[in-house]
Amino acid sequence: MRHLILVVVAILAFGFATFGQAPAHRPPTNAAEFDELFQRVKNWGRWGADDQLGSVNLITPAKRKQALSLAKTGQTISLVHNPITDKAEDNNSPFEQTMLPGFNMDRYAVSYHGYAHSHMDALCHILYKDQTYNGYARAIVNTEKGCTKLSIDNLKNGLITRAVLLDIPRLKGLPYLEPGTAIYQEDVEAWEKIAAVKIEPGDVILLRTGRWARREKLGPWNVGRNAAGFHSSIIPFIKARGVAIVGSDAASDVTPSMVEGVSLPIHTLLITALGVNILDNQDLEAVAELAAKLKRWEFTIAINPMPVTGGTGSPMNTLAIF
Repeated sequence: MRHLILVVVAILAFGFATFGQAPAHRPPTNAAEFDELFQRVKNWGRWGADDQLGSVNLITPAKRKQALSLAKTGQTISLVHNPITDKAEDNNSPFEQTMLPGFNMDRYAVSYHGYAHSHMDALCHILYKDQTYNGYARAIVNTEKGCTKLSIDNLKNGLITRAVLLDIPRLKGLPYLEPGTAIYQEDVEAWEKIAAVKIEPGDVILLRTGRWARREKLGPWNVGRNAAGFHSSIIPFIKARGVAIVGSDAASDVTPSMVEGVSLPIHTLLITALGVNILDNQDLEAVAELAAKLKRWEFTIAINPMPVTGGTGSPMNTLAIF
């Protein structure tokens, strides 16, 4: 009981501190400040001039062994939202399933980048000033036949590491965050204290905003124009902690971006500057429920993208293992 009271007090104190200031004005607020941040944090050359893995290099054999040790109960939870076949404000490209003659075979078609389908972004997906992660030129990498470097097939062997769920609605005592809510470093640090977990090198962080819970209650909306997500000022913190992969139930970016002249600053800083792959549109509702029930917000995560040669990303079924 005493622990519960302390947690409630901490949440209330944090809430008053956050809403009592004006964090929206912290840099970067414009393209010049964004460029300064990009140049300051970029990992280009950190793992060699020819590197194509980026921050996945932080997932070492020792890290994988540590992650596997977290599987205590053997329970598995999918982090993927079932494919959406209806066109909606957040789904301009519905998933297509076509039954073939005999109806015992079918064909799938999906344009998965966007705000509906659960997928992983490859490091060739986002560019800045006509360069990809590690300074490769657009003309060399992004071709009509696919990405010649940094494509999703570099992750063919799959990724197993430790994941940390950042349940920010739970932190604030809400069922979900309202679109446009920015999440800052102090939000994440407050969650670490309450959840008794600390982000470490080689981790995946999964940001729950409650997007799918809000969609179920209120219906779809234009997530690309208005969504809760990280403010770009959090990037130095993510680099300092050694985060390997970032995921969320939307696209990780707060939208509008709060950076004048830059539409997806988090995507650009993570993928192009740091070399961090992103998991978009993950469904984190079920894993959040199980984590709360077990009081464990760290678990093993298994990420297995389709090894499409030259692919800019991949839809897939990511698993949390408790």
